[in-house]
Amino acid sequence: MEQSVIRLEHVNKSYGKHQVLRDVSLDIQKGDIFGIVGKNGAGKTTIFKIILGLSDFESGKLWIGEEGDSLEKGRRRIGFLIGTNFFPYMTGRQNLEYYRELKGIRDKKEVDRVLQIAGLDQAKGPFRNYSLGMKQRLGIANAILGNPEILILDEPTNGLDPQGIADVRELIQKLNREYGMTVVVSSHILGELQNTAPRFGILSEGRVAKVITSEDLISDHKSVRIRVDDLDKAREALQAAGVEILGEEMESLSLEEFYFGVMNEESGERSSADDAPDGAARATARR
Repeated sequence: MEQSVIRLEHVNKSYGKHQVLRDVSLDIQKGDIFGIVGKNGAGKTTIFKIILGLSDFESGKLWIGEEGDSLEKGRRRIGFLIGTNFFPYMTGRQNLEYYRELKGIRDKKEVDRVLQIAGLDQAKGPFRNYSLGMKQRLGIANAILGNPEILILDEPTNGLDPQGIADVRELIQKLNREYGMTVVVSSHILGELQNTAPRFGILSEGRVAKVITSEDLISDHKSVRIRVDDLDKAREALQAAGVEILGEEMESLSLEEFYFGVMNEESGERSSADDAPDGAARATARR
């Protein structure tokens, strides 16, 4: 039986007269990598702040951790990265030593442990000289001080080059696979998020428009790609006996195609197959 580690039910949040979350319900399972997708202002960071206790909410319910845990106890299970806040003149190690003491972690070997996990154990020089990718990985290293059960990462690949994105992706999957951490991650880079997480929540104007898995991105159409050992024979007659099929691959939608299909539906736009990309038309038709 799957175990929830974070659950929101019918959560609403406003800033003044502006409602930023509308009846939000999400269920994050233990051991999951869950991706949150949405444009700027959709409510991604607000959800994270509510989970972490950095912002309140007007109505709804929130559970964190094991059954019976108080919110305070549940939140102690979480490490998070929402922006980076390091001293530019200090090294990465010195910054983490500062946060280790601030968090009350007594084990002096903990900084060495997280630096090695993040691939920064050989990094030299002050934080200001780090590449953006190194800065983000140091932020993740800070988030995993104390070995939390749950990790929340807000736009960890924002602004990174392809190598930096790949490094962060590999680190997230390593933390999930080898250390059993449940990871909740948001990103604007839909294709990259699809490569990182198997489950996604799509936010639109403060609402959860859709929760899907990577399996939902497999096209409903039974299109296959067929590889044959003799292209000339295949051209003459694919049905001819003796043409060996070497492999087949189910056609899939990308997360980006699915996302924009949902967004079109949310805004009331209905793109026809004649004037929309194939992926968007298929995504719309799947609901």
